[in-house]
Amino acid sequence: PSDRADCSMDIYNADGSRAMMCGNGIRCVGKYVYERGIAKKDVLTVETQSGVKTLYLTVKDGTVTSVKVNMGKPILKASDIPALFSSDRVVGQPLQAAGREYRVTCVSMGNPHCVVFVDDVDAVSLEEVGPSFEFHHMFPQRVNTEFVQIVGDGEVKMRVWERGSGETWACGTGACAAAVACALNGKTGRRVLVHLKGGDLNIEWDEKTDEVSMQGPAEFVFDGEIR
Repeated sequence: PSDRADCSMDIYNADGSRAMMCGNGIRCVGKYVYERGIAKKDVLTVETQSGVKTLYLTVKDGTVTSVKVNMGKPILKASDIPALFSSDRVVGQPLQAAGREYRVTCVSMGNPHCVVFVDDVDAVSLEEVGPSFEFHHMFPQRVNTEFVQIVGDGEVKMRVWERGSGETWACGTGACAAAVACALNGKTGRRVLVHLKGGDLNIEWDEKTDEVSMQGPAEFVFDGEIR
C-alpha cells in the first residue's frame, strides 16, 4: 500500500541488496495490479525508492499487452549519480577498467549507470569486464554497466551487467540511460529502439520536458507460492 500512489513497489537484487528502481519490474507491476483488480485503470501511479512513477497501460480484452512508463528526468551531474569524476558531467570520459581504457558516459535514472559504446556487443566478455565496472572505486554505490552497439538510425543493441545481479536479459533503467547517452554523444536522436536479450524497448527523451519514457511488453510467465 501507498499513501502517495495507487501502489508501491520494492525491488531486491539477486544478492539481496535493495534496488532503487527497476524499469522492467515496474511494467510487470502495472500488469499485475490491473489484471488482479487491485487498481483497475489504464493510468496508474507506482511509488518506488526513486519517487512516484506514472504508467500508461495498453489493454486488450482485459489483458495488459504493453506499458509505457514516465521514468522521470535523467540525472547527469556526476556527484549526484554518484560518480567520482572531476567534471560536472561524465560524457565520453576515459576510465581504466579491466586492464584497458574505456570511454564512458554516466547517467542516473534513479540508480547509477555507466554506458560504454562498443563495435560488437556480442564480443564483450561481460563475466570478466562487468565486475571491474561494478566495483570500480569511481562508483561509491557501485554501478550498472551497459555495453551499447549502434546498429542503425535510432537503433541499438545492448547488453547489461547489473550491480548485485550480474548479466541480465534486460534492464529498463539501463535502456533509458543508454538512450540518453546515445543522444549526449551524438550517436542517435532522442528516440531509440533498444534491442536486448529479453526483447525490445522503445525509449524517448523528451526535449521539452527533459523526461524519459520507456515502452515495452509485460507478459505472464508463471505463478506460485513461497512457503
